[in-house]
Amino acid sequence: MNKFAIIETGGKQYKVKSGDKLKVEKLELKDDKKFSFDKVLFVSDGENVKVGKPYLANSSVESEIVSAGRHDKKITFRYHSKTRYRKLKGSRQEYTEVLIGKIN
Repeated sequence: MNKFAIIETGGKQYKVKSGDKLKVEKLELKDDKKFSFDKVLFVSDGENVKVGKPYLANSSVESEIVSAGRHDKKITFRYHSKTRYRKLKGSRQEYTEVLIGKIN
């Protein structure tokens, strides 16, 4: 049985299955290890398919928070030729790593 769901968090959509580890945009939580994604767009268990308009009512994906951290540095370089214009910026995006549990 290949049950999966498509969830939305941090302005992005992710296809998840039970047991997946996933790095999502930083979640603002207070010392809570359990988290439930309520914005479920799609659920399929191989035979039955449910599609939300835009979200499914009474559906959620339970998850457990594994860790939090920051990605590697991304470099942004802007350059204009013949004008001696060069800008170099770097940023590190924060993330929360979650372990997907039960799909309801």
